[in-house]
Amino acid sequence: MTDTPIRIDAAFDSGNIEVLSIDGATARLAIRKDHQSEFFQWFHFRVTGAGGRELVLKITGLAASAYPGGWEGYRAAWSEDREFWGRTETSYDRAEDGGTLTIRHTPDAGSCWFAYFAPYGMERHHDLVAATAASEGVNLRCLGHSLDGQPIDLIELGEGETQVWLYARQHPGESMAEWWMEGALEMLTDPADPHARALRKLCRFHIVPNANPDGSVRGHLRTNAVGVNLNREWHEPTAERSPEVLAIRNAMDETGVHFAMDVHGDEAIPHVFLAGFEGIPSLTPAQSEGYARYSDILKRRTPDFQTRRGYPSARPGTGNLSMSTNQLAERFGPSHGCVAMTLEMPFKDNDDLPDPAQGWSPERSKLLARECLASLLEWLGTKS
Repeated sequence: MTDTPIRIDAAFDSGNIEVLSIDGATARLAIRKDHQSEFFQWFHFRVTGAGGRELVLKITGLAASAYPGGWEGYRAAWSEDREFWGRTETSYDRAEDGGTLTIRHTPDAGSCWFAYFAPYGMERHHDLVAATAASEGVNLRCLGHSLDGQPIDLIELGEGETQVWLYARQHPGESMAEWWMEGALEMLTDPADPHARALRKLCRFHIVPNANPDGSVRGHLRTNAVGVNLNREWHEPTAERSPEVLAIRNAMDETGVHFAMDVHGDEAIPHVFLAGFEGIPSLTPAQSEGYARYSDILKRRTPDFQTRRGYPSARPGTGNLSMSTNQLAERFGPSHGCVAMTLEMPFKDNDDLPDPAQGWSPERSKLLARECLASLLEWLGTKS
């Protein structure tokens, strides 16, 4: 029995792995590239015949992955019930077989799932949308459809005049972004939550929990059904390449945008941080002050957020307007004084407050969402 080969499968929602060879409880694997793209990093697969056996799972060829620096210090996520996701022993050898990540784990159950981060499947997405849409004062709109025909869901709530846009998973492999969305929507629809009650009076929220459903189902890291990075399409989205962005941006043009947060995950940096819009051509002191003030509030409210580590700021006038944060700050700056930002969470752990059992996790993503929204309320209250 102990010599019986394990079985590995990934033909399911967000699954991604190629089996190169299996010898007993040891497997040599590779990650499939995003369709019509060179990007690859996301993996998600199931191992059966695993109970009580030490699995040695070697994912090869990772020196050519999208972010090779993401493998150093990384630990793979695992689950036996697909509810609790822990972290297990993982090492990376850049010299072995084109860069090899070795995952070692001994499951109790006969089946075990492994993933780059705890997945957020489309069934859970639809459950989230349905539960939210059933809440009082919530409106659900289909903005349009993806290239694979999936709906681009927009959730709207609140009675205020401040137009707030929250959107996630432009990069589908960054599943922590939709866990963040789950936390945000649970808070905003909670009739007893005082921050949510105040926010609903002040703001009209427009929330896109998953901007790239095709990439999510296909098990992509960064692109949609035709290999397009949606966060490089915001200057001129098209129905042929990026209908997801076209639908969202058109809806933003209808409402205007005062505050926007684009929710992401970062492969290499083991911290939570924000990225802004410092390089846009029409940057105003009021926009800069608004961004800095929000960052300071969030830093004070949660030890999971910091400002020491992150992306370098763009030089004045060099901002990439194909990226949503820059495009929105530039597009809605003159009319709405728009403050936009990208929130980044780690695929690894948060080195400022490490958790050996789970690393950065769905639970922490959801809690961070609540702090981000509570910070928004404070930010609005201190706005001059």
